[in-house]
Amino acid sequence: MTEEKYKLFIYGSLRDPIIFRSVSGLAFTLKPSHQSEEVLLGELALLPGYRRVSPDNVYWYAVADPPSKIEGFVIHDLPLSAMKEIDRYEGKYYERETVTVNTAVGPVQAQAFLAQPKAMRKQFGDRFHVNLIHELWLRKRIETFFEQYTRPGEHSPDADTERRARRILLGTTERDLVVSHLGSDVVSDFYLRHELDRPCPSIAQLKDDKEAQPYLYNYLAMVVKHVLLNQYERFLYERYRFDIERLSQSRRFFTRTVSLLAALRMLNANAGPIDLILQRCLDSMPAGGDFDLMDYVKYAVSVADSIFDARVAQSELERIRANRQPGLIPMGAELELSNLGFRAVEKPPTARDLTFDGFQYFHDFALDVLTWKLGGYIDDHSGEATPKRRGFLELAPGRLNIAGELSKPATGDPWILNQLIREITDFYPIEPHSLHLSFQLRKHQRANPRILPPAFVKCLLALGGGTQEHTHGHLWVSRMAHSEIQQNTCGEELVFARRSVRHSSLASDEVAIPRPGFAITHIQQYKFVRLERRANYEPLIMALKGLQIAFNPGDYLTAAQLARSRRLRKQYEQIKEWADNPEPLSRRTRGRFLDAIKKGLMNEGHHRPAHKLHYIDWALGAIDIQLRLFNKEIERHNLYIDELASKRR
Repeated sequence: MTEEKYKLFIYGSLRDPIIFRSVSGLAFTLKPSHQSEEVLLGELALLPGYRRVSPDNVYWYAVADPPSKIEGFVIHDLPLSAMKEIDRYEGKYYERETVTVNTAVGPVQAQAFLAQPKAMRKQFGDRFHVNLIHELWLRKRIETFFEQYTRPGEHSPDADTERRARRILLGTTERDLVVSHLGSDVVSDFYLRHELDRPCPSIAQLKDDKEAQPYLYNYLAMVVKHVLLNQYERFLYERYRFDIERLSQSRRFFTRTVSLLAALRMLNANAGPIDLILQRCLDSMPAGGDFDLMDYVKYAVSVADSIFDARVAQSELERIRANRQPGLIPMGAELELSNLGFRAVEKPPTARDLTFDGFQYFHDFALDVLTWKLGGYIDDHSGEATPKRRGFLELAPGRLNIAGELSKPATGDPWILNQLIREITDFYPIEPHSLHLSFQLRKHQRANPRILPPAFVKCLLALGGGTQEHTHGHLWVSRMAHSEIQQNTCGEELVFARRSVRHSSLASDEVAIPRPGFAITHIQQYKFVRLERRANYEPLIMALKGLQIAFNPGDYLTAAQLARSRRLRKQYEQIKEWADNPEPLSRRTRGRFLDAIKKGLMNEGHHRPAHKLHYIDWALGAIDIQLRLFNKEIERHNLYIDELASKRR
């Protein structure tokens, strides 16, 4: 009776011929002419969807990771007796499974020993899921630094709170230290001291500033609220890191997205009690008193310790797990907030923000540091990072520098992205203004972009352009008003969609896990969306993703495009006229629009859908309903205007 034979993919210690022979009693060769009964044939192979980690610095383990691959060998015709010996050698932390590996002649089914998640997590903790040895070591040294240089030798709850508060106020410095030195064991104490031994931010200089006095209370309330958010997010990420990173889909994405969403929901769901905490803090430490920024941060740290509820945190993570809809296209969002609306960037200003004075004291209160997890900064649309500038408060989770070219996509999940947008909008006591949605382009999409048809542009404006009542009584698409997305800097253009290049070379801590040094991504960003509280942007996100895949739209409309095309200039004028006085969208237009979206969504996973079919059907139905509601609103308003006109006659 012929002994059963196997194909085995090896990627760790068994790749060493000496170890392989000592375990199995057989040798292997990559040269077909050298194989025999005692020398098995091996060939180079890649295992997609996994990566190697070594939490014990001894053995390699394969863990699931969709964008990664492991290089190894496929050993052919391995007898059952040898496979049993290898089973005993691999031990309890592995499970033998059938996988598909890629070889020079095509895909091959083979056995492979993969990490057993439960046993690995129990044995190695987080080091199994992400190889954190160097990160944990470096963070421990940073913690030791604060112990030695902040109230040294004092062991009291207040001293510990102050050390934690200092770390929070140097949050971006610690982040950059870990990012730049992860994996290195040569970080000197001198270097750490040079980077971390700096004065804490202070608001003492603002106490005598009469212009700043009316705004101190509001800024301090935002400081305390942000420290609560950061502490909640930190508790979530440290306690449930394994679960959170499994929910985060992939190393391509910003690893704080899920923990931020859960933390935001926990705070927003208790807005009343949080407001009472802010009130009590500012009553006990008046804004004009002898208190500095450190005192307010310490207060928030202590409060977070006492009110964080692990049971609520677990329920929020379970809610995310139950509702998520992961896809393949990396996405991001940028939210602009301002109490002045489009007047926030007017020069000279024609209106005054009585709450935050246009955020000109944003840096004085270290909010550039406290908002780093949400990618917070002030945008005055000048392109210059000048201090004391007034403008929009912009939030972009995944952004790692102000210019925005260094970033990670927030998620590949439309549901999570929509929830994140809604919770960020609810978190801030500031009026929402606009929303930019970003989609990563695939390699074949970088060339030959197409111009969106005017009918599709109208559908998108109907979905997200913000239909509002004009002062003259009729409806209009508000994002086309006040030159919000119309510019005249280099000739008139419509800033509806733009392509750009992003980098993620700051790879590898809890902010950005490693990617190759050449990690450059091409982004399509849609800038026409009006940001509104509690709006559901999930159908719009799915619509844009479907169009992106099926149609490959490019910039729309640049000054150069308009200058060289009479047809585009005519389309632009028609769109402006329609936006100023919109008419209902025809059934044919809606049908073509939905067909294009469906075609893209059904091909997201390389000629097959990435989402479940019932979710795609829901999204198409929701898009159609929103377009029909837009038509009904237009028709109802036109009828109302006609009735008023007839009464006047």
